[in-house]
Amino acid sequence: MGDDPEEGMLSWDESVFRNEHVFEIDYVPETFKHREGQTQSLTYALRPAVRGSRPLNVVVRGPPGTGKTTAIQKLFDEVGAQTSDVRTIRVNCQVNATRYSVFSRLFEGTFDYEPPSSGISFKKLFGQIAEKLVEEDRVLVVALDDINYLFYENEASDTLYSLLRAHEEYPGAKIGVIVVSSDPALDVIDELDSRVQSVFRPEDVYFPVYDQPEIVDILEERITRGFHEGVIGRDTLEYVAELTAESGDLRVGIDLLRRAGLNAEMRASRTVERRDVEDAYEKSKYINLSRSLSGLTDTERTLLEVIAEYDGEQAGDVYEAFHDRTELGYTRYSEIVNKLDQLGLIDADYADVDGRGRSRSLSLSYEKEAVLDRLE
Repeated sequence: MGDDPEEGMLSWDESVFRNEHVFEIDYVPETFKHREGQTQSLTYALRPAVRGSRPLNVVVRGPPGTGKTTAIQKLFDEVGAQTSDVRTIRVNCQVNATRYSVFSRLFEGTFDYEPPSSGISFKKLFGQIAEKLVEEDRVLVVALDDINYLFYENEASDTLYSLLRAHEEYPGAKIGVIVVSSDPALDVIDELDSRVQSVFRPEDVYFPVYDQPEIVDILEERITRGFHEGVIGRDTLEYVAELTAESGDLRVGIDLLRRAGLNAEMRASRTVERRDVEDAYEKSKYINLSRSLSGLTDTERTLLEVIAEYDGEQAGDVYEAFHDRTELGYTRYSEIVNKLDQLGLIDADYADVDGRGRSRSLSLSYEKEAVLDRLE
């Protein structure tokens, strides 16, 4: 039959991808499905801002990969398209984990240039932002994304207090706050100081985990936009959706599609098969681990490394080893243990040790090898 032996094989300049950007973490999808109720609640809270009044404050809660950030980005885009009298700024608290750096981002969003690096005082930084808002008669809507990181550094109450009380110090300043938490174990309101609780009465918007039919629906949309036709069959999609549902995190599925596509290209195949997905899953299932690690300081990474090395051994040995490497004292050690615990990287439990009273037992929440590999 003179069949082309290369039938079904990619040539070197071909790709299975139509548009690889569709599978990036910060890609904002054109159609945003299964979040109508949440989007409505957010729109309702922001409506006063579009009319020039202070918007309602909101707490947005839900596990990672449930559409919280995308919902806010879509909403901010819409507000921007409707009026220039509202300034919307989203701050990533994983990167900006102190009150000062949050306000530096707000300064940058207000003036379109960074604040002077020569350490301008917080009071002055804040004053300039507020005065500019009053002068331009603009409403500011701030989204503190992943605010759980501000809690881990004990900066959340101060940050919110400053934002919520701005109008007392600067009459005419109108600021609304959307607080986004992706740590299900964190009760945002409970963990705030009482002085903040008394002025912060937010609307509550919850983003549940997507179920499997919803995941299939959302991933199908991404496949249509991101891959050429016929690259991924129905069975393969169902398999990806199954693994995604298990993890409860849509980002796992999106990452899985991207990596499986790359694996197919490595084989010069025109289609993504189940084995491409299986190979990719080893990496994609750790997407949350990788994200959590990327935000750690050197000291925090050192402690995690020590815990990995002493996994399951005496907690006392962990502190000794950490102290030897960093010369830091017990207080700082204890703070970092709490942070790693809150991030879900370790489990820190108190255990009764025979004859020695209570002692902390520290263990990793992920496979030791997975953690050490990614720390390198």
